[in-house]
Amino acid sequence: SMRALVGKLLRCACCSYAAGYQLSTARRISESRINAVSSMQLGRTAALRNIKGGATAVSFKEAGLCQKLTVPADLLDKVDVFIFDCDGVIWKGDSLIEGVPAVLDMLRAAGKKIFFVTNNSTKSRKGYLGKFTSLGLSVQAEEIFSSSFAAAAYLEQTKFKETGKKVYIIGEVGIQEELDLIGVPHIGGPDDADQKVELKSGYALPHDEDVGAVIVGFDRNINYYKIQYAQLCINENPGCQFIATNLDAVTHLTDAQEWAGNGAMAGAIKGCTGQEPTLVGKPSALMIDYMVEKYGIQRDRICMVGDRLDTDILFGQNNGLRSCLTLSGVTTEDKLLSEANQIKPDFYVDSIAQFI
Repeated sequence: SMRALVGKLLRCACCSYAAGYQLSTARRISESRINAVSSMQLGRTAALRNIKGGATAVSFKEAGLCQKLTVPADLLDKVDVFIFDCDGVIWKGDSLIEGVPAVLDMLRAAGKKIFFVTNNSTKSRKGYLGKFTSLGLSVQAEEIFSSSFAAAAYLEQTKFKETGKKVYIIGEVGIQEELDLIGVPHIGGPDDADQKVELKSGYALPHDEDVGAVIVGFDRNINYYKIQYAQLCINENPGCQFIATNLDAVTHLTDAQEWAGNGAMAGAIKGCTGQEPTLVGKPSALMIDYMVEKYGIQRDRICMVGDRLDTDILFGQNNGLRSCLTLSGVTTEDKLLSEANQIKPDFYVDSIAQFI
């Protein structure tokens, strides 16, 4: 029972983490109703639906409104699996967001399953494990899903290796390491960081005709050579695939400001090829389909927690998951509650520290 679980958590010295579970049903309902009124957007009326026999309140999400989480159990009781984005949720740049270790400890003590899904392709799963460890977080490699892994999983799923072709990479070492694990040959990436093009009369840049796919991930050393090489492979090699790890407009390379994301790199290749990429990161269904199949998880008992409406929350909604937006990353409360925003999470929080 819930009370037994609370007792166990208290005995495990997690009382401060699990306090939200101790609320009585009456108090939960009362606080939820009070908060429901206060969190509605200014100028919007209470959401009511007329049905036979009278008017009945509908859910915030159904009414196109956003509910701020104030009673953690309102979310925690309905979820067995939490999928966390990393940048802007767990950390910003190389700085851990306050309260994260306590939240993860509380969720594990409560028997919740945890995964970390990131659109950042600069590291492999092994590389991300090192980052978690450096920040003092104890995480298992199988709990991490990066978009570099998603790209490799997509090639494995489509039996790319059997074609005998190779991959040209715009990106960093994370993609290389994941392709090495599945035995797919590749060129480009960091090896082309210093390549230059000498534009002179009659010059044509040679390219490998055996490239069957171009993977575009975030690349701090993108240059004109890489862009030209990629467009030649896509435009001139029959059947060459254009794959993007993500289309994020901005990313958190440091905690001081936002930086141009992989949307800039993928956009350059889209612009010179006229091709739409196959997207393997969020909000694509690839990673969640893999998780559901591998671990036998019920979708309606999964919650996607992220800081982006157009990737994280859309990823949750498109795949039948619950969703929670955290304001610790790129999305502001004003943007979330604006009339222009059509992507509504089930709940939102200032940071995941409010899960406690």
